[in-house]
Amino acid sequence: MSRRKKTLLIVEDDPALQNQLRWCFSEQYEVVTAGDRKSALTQLRRFEPAVVTVDLGLPPDAANAAEGFATVEEILSLAPATKLIVVTGNDDRESAVKSVGIGAYDFYQKPVDPGILNLIVARAFHVHDLESENRVLVRGGFESPLDGIIAASPEMLKVCHTIERLAPTDVTAMLLGQSGTGKEVLARSLHKLSRRADGAFVAINCAAIPEALLETELFGYEKGAFTGAAKQTLGRIEYANHGTLFLDEVGDLPGPLQAKLLRFLQERVIERVGGRKEIPVDVRVVCATHQDLSKLIAEGSFREDLFYRISEVSVEIPSLRDRVGDVILLARVFLERFAREMGRALRGFSKDALDAMERH
Repeated sequence: MSRRKKTLLIVEDDPALQNQLRWCFSEQYEVVTAGDRKSALTQLRRFEPAVVTVDLGLPPDAANAAEGFATVEEILSLAPATKLIVVTGNDDRESAVKSVGIGAYDFYQKPVDPGILNLIVARAFHVHDLESENRVLVRGGFESPLDGIIAASPEMLKVCHTIERLAPTDVTAMLLGQSGTGKEVLARSLHKLSRRADGAFVAINCAAIPEALLETELFGYEKGAFTGAAKQTLGRIEYANHGTLFLDEVGDLPGPLQAKLLRFLQERVIERVGGRKEIPVDVRVVCATHQDLSKLIAEGSFREDLFYRISEVSVEIPSLRDRVGDVILLARVFLERFAREMGRALRGFSKDALDAMERH
């Protein structure tokens, strides 16, 4: 069974040009035509085309663009998601720019070059498809691969499937990726999908806490352990008991604490600062870093034995530039979210904005 062709509506009052355009596009698309505003709106309601081309010179006043503008406005009012391409007369750039200002996706000036117009139309269908997917996602009809993850690229879906497979186990996982790639979001997914989901998820950024305080943050302390220690205080590791401990930027962990963390991972017991009692803790450890730990090991600033303990399984998280299609996906989600919050009716991004995002 062949796939159904996408529908393209061509609004053009010149029968000869109608036939030329139908011939140009009929192999790729289901082409429907209209010669005036009334028939264009009828075809729009009947076929719901994703892309429409409109010649601004429509009857009853083909020499004036007023009827064409009215047609553009009505089409976008009835179907705001439609990608509308305006076709104007030669040297009528002012009308072309005005049409984009009222919501048209793009414009093209006569005489028609079928090859160039074909590229513009194909691009419009591509953008329409991406925006349609994102609208479904924002409304909750799209099943996100993991809670908090917005992705459709093969690269990121592979990571999500790996997280799903790792979650039921208790292996210590290492998440590798640049800042902003979603390491903590994926760590939370590991926790939520695990048998420890009812326990606490405790996160600590090893790079954000001064070295002098990091030990007490992780392991806690006993009353009187140091000046100001007025009461016994549990550390993050104990708070994560029966849950998940997420150590972000573990590559910044100071040498003495690396040794203490290694002992905990080997024995599964801790001692609070100032204490002598061994306290058993049942916790899953997930680590993350943007640094090259192999390089740090070679430089002598990170313990090799700790590296093997915290990276029983390593997951490489791709940067956004390596996630095909996800840039536009994320942009649409953010646009619709903020438009909704601010009460704005924003239809989408300009072609230049989309191109810029994809090139960046």
